Amino acid sequence: MKAITNLSVRIIERWLPDAFLFAIVLTIVVFIAAMIGTGVGPLQVLSYWGSDSGFWGLLGFSMQMCLVVVLGSALAQAPVVNRLLKSCAGLAHTPKQGILVTVIISGICMWLNWGFGLIAGVLLAKEVARKIPTIDYRVLIAAAYSVICMWHAGLSGSIPLQLTTPGALVTVGYTTDATMTVSTAETIFFPVNLVLVVLVIAACALVMVSVLPDKEHSICVDPSLLKEEEVRTYEKKVPADAIEQSKVLWAITWIAGLVYVVYYFAKIVMNGGDVLSGLTLNIVNFIFMFLGILAHGSLRRYIDAIGDAASSAAGIILQFPFYAGIMGMMVGANENGVSLASIIANAFVAISNDVTFPMLTFLSAGIVNFFVPSGGGQWAVQGPVMMPAAAEMGVSAARCGMGIAWGDCWTNLIQPFWALPALAIAGLKARDIMGYLVPLLIVVGIIVCLGFLVWAII
Repeated sequence: MKAITNLSVRIIERWLPDAFLFAIVLTIVVFIAAMIGTGVGPLQVLSYWGSDSGFWGLLGFSMQMCLVVVLGSALAQAPVVNRLLKSCAGLAHTPKQGILVTVIISGICMWLNWGFGLIAGVLLAKEVARKIPTIDYRVLIAAAYSVICMWHAGLSGSIPLQLTTPGALVTVGYTTDATMTVSTAETIFFPVNLVLVVLVIAACALVMVSVLPDKEHSICVDPSLLKEEEVRTYEKKVPADAIEQSKVLWAITWIAGLVYVVYYFAKIVMNGGDVLSGLTLNIVNFIFMFLGILAHGSLRRYIDAIGDAASSAAGIILQFPFYAGIMGMMVGANENGVSLASIIANAFVAISNDVTFPMLTFLSAGIVNFFVPSGGGQWAVQGPVMMPAAAEMGVSAARCGMGIAWGDCWTNLIQPFWALPALAIAGLKARDIMGYLVPLLIVVGIIVCLGFLVWAII
């Protein structure tokens, strides 16, 4: 394991560019591949890239993703949550224990909400580094980020939540029944998925412990990166200050949010649905917004926390249009309806049967994720190809959808896009941690492949 790790660390430290430049390189690769695969000219591919359905095709979803990161980050910064993270860090007394605590707590947070888990994980890692200054800081941050490979199997997974939306399966051609949906009981809360989540978190913990360098070769944290920010104090000099810090307005706001959430789920139950089917990306973001307001104890404090957290979404704002452009080139079809995405997906469909199809969907999604590191983008690229094929083979929409979902988050381990918010807080670059995640990529891939084979026969 360490031999593989040392090799991957050397390669990635030398060759992995900045995440934005990585997106530019991928854009060039897909541009050339689209011309070769579909036979269309460069101007046509360029039009796929820069059109409203290309470069600007994910604006709505980009905002949702920004909110996931910002709201999760703001909640993680709440004093009550910060105290909890310090208490969790106190459970570790050795470097190996520090890795285990970081992975397990980050994994739980990631399953609840990937934006919260991403930020809470790196904040926990910094607390662990304060407590155990001899721990290798690069591996510690890699451990906090490692659980990103199972986020789509949690409560904020955009693909399983998309499947709960009426009409989503019609859009991708799985069915013509506009009322057909897939409950989260069949995806997120399905027993096989839950077992996979536990196994993957365990794998993250064991692999990251195994790649931890010995004390002589550990690179410890720069103390300047662990400097704690001063707690803001607020004065009431003018009436406007008193209004901003009003406990009455704060209480009215979070109570209104709580009442709506209760009403939202009660209405679903009264209409014959179940609570789990109501977990959409929008309601998850809504819940985390009002949990953040409640946890901060003041609207003024929450406003400032959102302002601090907004910078963590900078990478998403800059890079999402480029990845949307890549998506546009991948789905742009020639006059025969052939696109680069369909070529990749159909290659896997051609060698599939009803047992292996979800597993191969997972593997193909892992490849596509390098070029479209977005759950919504992944669904837009692969859903229209894989879902009709699944229906034809008699594979359930839930199993196929989760194949795409797991593949989308699996290769995030070595795709630097989603590491940007965590790295910004940690004070590191993508090349500092990605080499340590290559062995985990292999282990998780094996576990999930076996899981989907089991899912097919139960």
